[in-house]
Amino acid sequence: MRLRSCAVVVLVALLGACSSAPPIADTATPTPEASEAYREARDVDCQAAGGTLQRLGRLQREQCVIPYADAGRSCSRKSDCSGQCLATGEVTAGSAATGTCQRDASQTFGCRQRIDDGKAQGTICVD
Repeated sequence: MRLRSCAVVVLVALLGACSSAPPIADTATPTPEASEAYREARDVDCQAAGGTLQRLGRLQREQCVIPYADAGRSCSRKSDCSGQCLATGEVTAGSAATGTCQRDASQTFGCRQRIDDGKAQGTICVD
């Protein structure tokens, strides 16, 4: 008797899962007007912070790019900069070197060589 009751419960649950109710409309997808209003608000906020909206990387994701206050300053390690300490030209990895502080987040993409603890690191390329 117990097995039959369990079988009935399972059968009812399976039949309920196969209902033919229409799918619920996706109301979370923003309209083009809402997306444009959001972008304009982000642009205003970004400009107020001293930056510009730019499409970066392979995915072309829009980001607020704000110049670093210490951009272009001479450095020999990451802690000398708000961003990265980057080599100015190709330097042999492991050799003593100095660099300049990263201009802004857009320099995170493409090929670059970091300087850390006064030594050139290997070149890295990021899409």
